[in-house]
Amino acid sequence: MSQQYPQQPGQPQQQPAWGSPQQPPKKRSVGKTVGLGCLGIIGLFVVIAIIAAVASSGGSKTSSSGTSNTATAHSSSGKAKADGKAKADSSNADKAASTVVFKVWGTAPAGALGPADITYGSDSDNRQGHWKNGFTSTLPFKKDAMYYAVNAQLQGSGDIHCSVTVDGKTKSGHASGGYNICSAQLSSGFSGWE
Repeated sequence: MSQQYPQQPGQPQQQPAWGSPQQPPKKRSVGKTVGLGCLGIIGLFVVIAIIAAVASSGGSKTSSSGTSNTATAHSSSGKAKADGKAKADSSNADKAASTVVFKVWGTAPAGALGPADITYGSDSDNRQGHWKNGFTSTLPFKKDAMYYAVNAQLQGSGDIHCSVTVDGKTKSGHASGGYNICSAQLSSGFSGWE
């Protein structure tokens, strides 16, 4: 059996000599292509990490000069009252921002395992709640938490609602009948708690 090679115009066809080895085809450099692709993916992750770090560090700037303009327009006794009220409002706002509120309410008759089974907390702190004609609890707010959630499972029957409130935003859920679960969760995102 003879091998045939493509013939170029104007040249005679060449036959290999018996016993002479054929040259193997040239290999492609696939490793270089794969290596460059991996560097591009790693670079993309680095850029995303930098953007996330910049976005999370620049979002919490507040100013307390908004109340001073209204306080100077009042008399000295009115100024003291306005300053006191501004401090109380600021204190309430700080307190609300520094705590997370978890609630479960409705009807949850005791089943084989008791009334509703309640779990609440964050991605790094999970706690067990106890039903006493409803449930309310607070935890200190932690800026580095990824989410806060509450889950309440019925034990055979009932109709319950649940909610979690973080930084003035509230998410709520509902469950009815059987062993259904009421869930509410707020997650930390680029634009605050969602």
